[in-house]
Amino acid sequence: MHEAVDLLEQAMPTEEPVEVHAVTHKALTSAIKVIARADDSSGIIGDACRRLLALHPRTAAAASPPPGRLVDWMIAFQFDGDVDYFELDPVAYAPALGADGITAYRHRLGEIQERVGDPPADRFASNHRHEHWVLSWNEQRLAVLDRDADAVIRTHARDRRIARWFHDTAVALVEIDRVDLATNWARQGAGIDPFHQAQECADLWVSLLDRQPRYDADDILAARRSVFDRWPTDSTAARLHDAATAAGRAWGDIEEDVINRLAQQPQNAVSFALGTLRNPRRAWQLAHDLDLDPDDTHTWGTLATAYEAIDPPATLPVHARIVERDLTHADAGHYRDAARRLAGMRTLAAGTGDQEHIDHVDRLIAELRLNHRRRPRLQQEFDRAHLP
Repeated sequence: MHEAVDLLEQAMPTEEPVEVHAVTHKALTSAIKVIARADDSSGIIGDACRRLLALHPRTAAAASPPPGRLVDWMIAFQFDGDVDYFELDPVAYAPALGADGITAYRHRLGEIQERVGDPPADRFASNHRHEHWVLSWNEQRLAVLDRDADAVIRTHARDRRIARWFHDTAVALVEIDRVDLATNWARQGAGIDPFHQAQECADLWVSLLDRQPRYDADDILAARRSVFDRWPTDSTAARLHDAATAAGRAWGDIEEDVINRLAQQPQNAVSFALGTLRNPRRAWQLAHDLDLDPDDTHTWGTLATAYEAIDPPATLPVHARIVERDLTHADAGHYRDAARRLAGMRTLAAGTGDQEHIDHVDRLIAELRLNHRRRPRLQQEFDRAHLP
């Protein structure tokens, strides 16, 4: 499918537009029938469909099919199609539809709106959930087509309850070249739950500041600081660190304050010191001073691996604890992880040249073999790792 879309894209500049559009249209129809009946857990078919959906309005604009026929197809695809998880963008189809076609398209949407009525407060209680969703999507995109900032805000910001609506509003405002308004909406969204959406708003806010001449590196640094103060995590601290570096500010002036804020969640402080500051020694000290959760084997494991170059023997108890944690899970994957870690511990111990460390690791392996002697798969993984 992807190779076929490649051919269609290559054909656009050179082949007869009507023919390219006809083949693209048939390909899209077939692809939708395929994905409606296939297992697309890999997402490959869906990606091919999205490529065809992006190509279709371009071929339509070049081929100039009758607007009425195109409107009929767009309505049928969205409201009565084989699947209900793809959108059509009237902004993309506007060149093919022309003014009369857009008017006819709006009229058809209005008829459906009149038939299904307004959505209820609980949209999941409606018998027309899909119709309401498609109408809402088209209302948003037509607001962009009209380049109406007020309509964009009304349709995208919705109840202004979550950061996603602020992000969508800002993106749509950028489309209509209202970067000033978009910057403000992205800034607001950076302070609203949930965090992962707020982070997207913050990144968009900074990117919009960066593209406007009246803002400089200090403004971006201030934005990153405000986001960090609202959401003190290792990721927001990393972005603050990058902004401070870009602005030419001395990171040492704010480092302790940032670490102290992150200390409320020890995992964040350790991950920041390790991943951004590239300071395993500081991260190791923080992990112990802040009592990093011993059950956080991912962070401890990453930290121990980084600290091995500084003090290999000190990491052995951490690795041993992670092995014990792995063996609370009775499955082959955890058995393999434990065996590999124990093999690594033997290599570490041997590298110290201290027989006491070597004997300690081998005693641990012997104890584990004895304690888990009724786990044949575990014994097998130990043998594969050449453990004693």
